[in-house]
Amino acid sequence: MSILLLISLIIAAVSGVFSLVRQLQMLQQNSYYPSRYFGWIKDGFSVWLALLSILFCVSSLIYSSSKDALHLIFTAIILAVRIPLCIKTQKKSIKKLVFTPRVKRLFAAAIIIQAILILVYAILPLSLAGEICLVLSFMLSFITPLLALVIWVITLPIEKAFAKWYICDAKRILKSHKDLKVVGITGSYGKTTTKFILTRILSEKYNVLCTPQSFNTPMGVVRTIRESMKPQTQIFVCEMGAKNIGDIKEICDIVNPDMGIITSVGPQHLETFLSVDNVFKTKFELADAVKLKGGDIFVNGESKEIADRIDEGYRIYGTDSSKEFYAENISYGAFGSSFDLVLKGERISVKTKLLGLHSIIDITAAAAVAYTLGVSPEDIKYAIGTLKATEHRLELKSYINGSLLIDDAYNSNPEGCLEAVRVLGSFEEMKKVIITPGLVELGSKEYECNYALGLEAAKYCDIIILVGQNRSKPMREAVEKSDFNTDSLHIASSFAEAVSIYTPLADNNTVLLIENDLPDNYLN
Repeated sequence: MSILLLISLIIAAVSGVFSLVRQLQMLQQNSYYPSRYFGWIKDGFSVWLALLSILFCVSSLIYSSSKDALHLIFTAIILAVRIPLCIKTQKKSIKKLVFTPRVKRLFAAAIIIQAILILVYAILPLSLAGEICLVLSFMLSFITPLLALVIWVITLPIEKAFAKWYICDAKRILKSHKDLKVVGITGSYGKTTTKFILTRILSEKYNVLCTPQSFNTPMGVVRTIRESMKPQTQIFVCEMGAKNIGDIKEICDIVNPDMGIITSVGPQHLETFLSVDNVFKTKFELADAVKLKGGDIFVNGESKEIADRIDEGYRIYGTDSSKEFYAENISYGAFGSSFDLVLKGERISVKTKLLGLHSIIDITAAAAVAYTLGVSPEDIKYAIGTLKATEHRLELKSYINGSLLIDDAYNSNPEGCLEAVRVLGSFEEMKKVIITPGLVELGSKEYECNYALGLEAAKYCDIIILVGQNRSKPMREAVEKSDFNTDSLHIASSFAEAVSIYTPLADNNTVLLIENDLPDNYLN
């Protein structure tokens, strides 16, 4: 056995584990679905995959030539390049790899697999088994998407076993809370904002737990219950996300909701849902679960896709007096928004720092549920007045060179994006700038929706900075076909470049809208 070759093998394996950071980051961002992960490889990693395959071929050629010293130098160079790339990936990524227990198990599996392959080669260097292990180890070290797939397959039974146990434990905890009320919230858009608003209003009277951030998957909900549910919790506000038919039902089977809010139905995640009808069917799995318990289901009457499909039996909210709960006399300003909230005929005049018509509709939904659960109009008014914008959702803050920032980085729906641009347009006598990469996961409607966003930006903005040479194409075409001055249209390859373009343009009379800060797997 060649000691130099063994050292080379170990170095290559170490470099392969380091390069898993990027692969597991994308696997995590794609919810550990291999089909979505392979979609990223095809669209954004194909060139790198080809390069890695070539490197493996070069490695094999050097090995077959028995030039062990040269092979050691070659693998050392690969390691020296991969470590800085790994660090750079974590530092510069918009959405970094989160080292969850599952990610740690995946890394552990990779280390164990490589250790076994290297050990077999070290023990049986001249046998067929040793030669096979040598080749497999080098292949997994260089072609890291293959290593990511192997460890995903190997750990899948373990992950399923963990998930089953966690779900049973969460159900046990919920069952022990005899008087607990569960309010489920779902929708194509607005569910996270509505969740936080409802939690704030309900907290005036009740001890409330809600799923944090965007913990809206079955395991995110289960984790919230297991880690945060207290004996004194009276209401659990549960956000429910979905990308496929049956996803909402899966969460409902865990939490058994007593009430529900369906904030919207629209062309979101059409790459997996395929049609808006499937989106509607999935979101209304919440309604099916609530009706089994005889509870109330509140729906957004302003959502055309909902209004056109529902029959009787729903409690409807919106912005006109035909609804059971509605907002009217709406006005905006640098202070935020003011409007009248009418709850079953009882009028409350409120002010909030939140911006945008969709925020007001979300407030109306939350107020309707809180009112139904016995929160007084006075407490509802006070709570609305203290609301703070959800982080990165039309959040107003100071920014570069004294400019004003409307941070809508987490908005990713067509209606909300258009409304955000209109909110930007309401800042009269200020220079209005937008930075956006557009919208994703809209299937066949993606071009149409991004084109509409480009037209709206051209109507209200003074300066437009689009992110992504290919991704920005529909918006760029819309802007160029409008009356917008194309000298004020900029195309950046990254958000960092977009900000560098914006910085010298900013002053204390400038307002910037950052619209939909996409994860790395979409930017190109």
